[in-house]
Amino acid sequence: MRTLKITLAYDGSDFFGWQVQPGKPTVQAALAEALERVTGASGVELPQGSGRTDAGVHALGQVATVRTASPIPAGNMVIALNDTLPKSVRVLRVEEVAEDFHARRSAKAKTYRYRVWRAGICPPFLARYVTHHPYPLDEQAMAEAARLVVGEHDFTSFAAVDAEKGKDDAERSNVRTVFASEFRREGEELIYEIRGTGFLHHMVRNLVGTFLLVGKGTLKPADLKTILEKRSRSAAGATAPAEGLSLISVEY
Repeated sequence: MRTLKITLAYDGSDFFGWQVQPGKPTVQAALAEALERVTGASGVELPQGSGRTDAGVHALGQVATVRTASPIPAGNMVIALNDTLPKSVRVLRVEEVAEDFHARRSAKAKTYRYRVWRAGICPPFLARYVTHHPYPLDEQAMAEAARLVVGEHDFTSFAAVDAEKGKDDAERSNVRTVFASEFRREGEELIYEIRGTGFLHHMVRNLVGTFLLVGKGTLKPADLKTILEKRSRSAAGATAPAEGLSLISVEY
């Protein structure tokens, strides 16, 4: 048996997220089906992702691991999988790794990016990958607020109420460390990027939803500290739309 590390990118628009769901198209199911067809082995174990991206969320550098007895060389596996997968999912690399390597448990850091289109009209070829918000925003205040979540914090206020089940004790804590959190402008796009040890369900989208309230003047940047201290989902802003979010990379 070999352990394969698969790095892939996908357009999440037509998927119900990463994780397998009965009767719904998911990225995990598409990759498992492609692996089964390529290796010729029935009942291939589900590839384990570095994290569960939500419905509509994209990835430029998702990582998955799978155990297989297939002797197909890694380079050939890339070609074969891309010939089998839907065009909205592309395998970028396949590497053979140590048996104890795990896409999620071995991860040291992840980077997510959220894109907001600020112009009055959103180009149709970008609509699936950005959130359109042409209304007035104090972008400087948003940048100031974003910097306040850097460091180790309990992010309960920014976690989905329907917390993921089936986690072991070490993963039930809502404490995470954020290494970088910043906004930048690129033309008509306001881009938020965050890098940290890991992220809770909906955490990045809930952060963005709260930063948008700061931009509108409903909240002040300093309110972020109070929201973190309250450890209550009701203290933070609404969940930002999924289409603007992409998983950029996973570090090991």
